[in-house]
Amino acid sequence: MSAAQSQTTLESLQCHFTWNLDRRRSILLLLRDKLEDIRIEEGNRWLGHIYNLQGFIQYKLGFNEDAKNLFSKAAEAFHELRHADEGPWLLVNYGNLAWLHHHLGDEAESQAYLSKIDALMKNHPSPSKGELHPEVYAEKAWTLMLLRGDSKLVVEYFEKAIRMQPDMVEWNTSHVLSLVSAQKYSATGVEADLLEKMRAAKEQDPENLYLAVLYLEQLAKKGERIEDEAYKIARNVLGTPISSYNCMRALLRVYKNHLSFDEAIDLAEEALKIHPNQRYLKKCVAICYKWKLVILRDGPPRSGMIDRAISLQEEVISLYPHSQLMIKIDLASLYAKSRRHQAQAEQIYEELIHSDLEPEQKQLVYNAYGRYLNYEQNDLPKSVQYHMKVAAIPEQNYFREHSIRFLEKIKDKGIMSRELEEFLENLQEPRAKN
Repeated sequence: MSAAQSQTTLESLQCHFTWNLDRRRSILLLLRDKLEDIRIEEGNRWLGHIYNLQGFIQYKLGFNEDAKNLFSKAAEAFHELRHADEGPWLLVNYGNLAWLHHHLGDEAESQAYLSKIDALMKNHPSPSKGELHPEVYAEKAWTLMLLRGDSKLVVEYFEKAIRMQPDMVEWNTSHVLSLVSAQKYSATGVEADLLEKMRAAKEQDPENLYLAVLYLEQLAKKGERIEDEAYKIARNVLGTPISSYNCMRALLRVYKNHLSFDEAIDLAEEALKIHPNQRYLKKCVAICYKWKLVILRDGPPRSGMIDRAISLQEEVISLYPHSQLMIKIDLASLYAKSRRHQAQAEQIYEELIHSDLEPEQKQLVYNAYGRYLNYEQNDLPKSVQYHMKVAAIPEQNYFREHSIRFLEKIKDKGIMSRELEEFLENLQEPRAKN
């Protein structure tokens, strides 16, 4: 089919190249690390989507051959999972390949994929006239959810996909997870109707340990005892390959918030003994020590624990060379707990403060430095200055909200009250994230 005969154009495609995804290099590198930590194995129901997104990321980072190979892997994964040579699940994949070959200057191959898309759309029309195919809605929702995009759109796309094709277990599970994510900071947990949806989804998808852990977390927020079930899930987790997709980070958070910091450390260390070469697990263990030493602040820390925490965090930095910002901040916070490493803590913060950062990254760094100045250096005036820098950047996120709350508490105590009151009144409205 020639370009003139093809009904589909590159601009009209539904794929990663046209979804207006966040393409900042720092975000792409973070996401690449996150995807690499996900368990890549036969049977993963999102494997095709994972390869599709990895391929797009590699292209945006300048690795064209890697992108082509990953898009090919995506097609193979869909074939194996769906037990069919073609179907609507390939629409996004073919769209990615059409765009990739267009950018590589191979217009004939690009047009060939446009023709394949025309054939797919003819043979597999959307069940709902005037709407995208449910497979496209589901992949678009999953991609935006991973990128922490517009949560309302994520929910909307999953609901459209499920309405047209209600028997896809992974879509229903991810839809529920997207609803929970919108309320994840609630201290009292999700509302009753959503808790019931979580329970139903857990019954429908019993092997999804991540969903099981989030459900357990919500029960704990409602005041229910969860110890026995938490230990049971932990045993199951320790018997599987460890990755960010099988809930270890979420489970450790449950241990920290509802059991104990020490039990979280013990669980993470036990998992690392079983899987000593898993970089993601090393990061999880390091995070547990940071929770214990930096967040809990339950008296002078033991030197042996500090040394273990610092050693792990230094290793984690070497394992994540392209997404080090948060890891470096965690290392600085650990250095600050050791008398021998005070100068190194200050050096890390100085380097980060004067580095080339995007607005949200500046908020992260300034907020961390403000907390360091207050809690470790007892320098409240300078701490206030850096929290004001965070609040002055009109990007809506946790760090801005935390800094504003800190400034309001200082104002209410009568410290710098007039200056802070004027500053807080004149703050710009935050920009919502796309």
